[in-house]
Amino acid sequence: MTEIKDWKNGALGQKFIASFSGGKDSVLALYKAMKVGEAVGLIVMLEEEGKRSRSHGIPPELIRAQAKSIGLPVYTAAASWTDYEKVFMSLLEKSKNQGAEVLVTGDLDMPAHGCWHDKVTQNAGLKLGMPLWEMNHLEAVEEFINLGFLTIIVTVNLSLGMREDDLGKRLTNEFVKELVERGIDPCGEGGEFHTTVIDGPIFKHPIPVRKCAIFRIGEYAFMPLELDKTADDMGNF
Repeated sequence: MTEIKDWKNGALGQKFIASFSGGKDSVLALYKAMKVGEAVGLIVMLEEEGKRSRSHGIPPELIRAQAKSIGLPVYTAAASWTDYEKVFMSLLEKSKNQGAEVLVTGDLDMPAHGCWHDKVTQNAGLKLGMPLWEMNHLEAVEEFINLGFLTIIVTVNLSLGMREDDLGKRLTNEFVKELVERGIDPCGEGGEFHTTVIDGPIFKHPIPVRKCAIFRIGEYAFMPLELDKTADDMGNF
């Protein structure tokens, strides 16, 4: 069992691979880990068809743009829920071959025992680093915003207090205050919302995006983002 006291500082002085969703929590964890360790890349799991990320529904082209702006290689693989663990383990093995010693994740509320990431890292012969583990949710999102990260809300759960007009909004201190007043977890840890990060202190340049049409599936509403190849600030894309 990984020593719990090591989880928050698991990347200290070591090479690590980061589990990356493209959203605020994984980006903040990556930022913190990069302060104390050396990143060798990002892991992103895709849905079966390989058209969008499993966690946040981000198209691979936009994920690659994020990774390139951060300056890291990205390892992706498509998987169903049935073979998710097997495929994830294969990416961990590939990362280990590139020198990774630690897997970094953006989890805040993982249990002290029975943590899935703890199990797979042990099986892969890696350590686990969770820089945000047990962090106060409001403090985490405020730190993220105050560091200068820019993120856009792209998914909302309409049954958990979120509204369709929340889509496309930037996560600011003012909006976080509004969410708290509405009784919503400011980190969205209950699945209330998901975000896509497009700029911040670990990005070499902003990611130019175009907002797509909103659509609904059941209790969820989505506003996908696409890489805007016509933007003037495309960098090297």
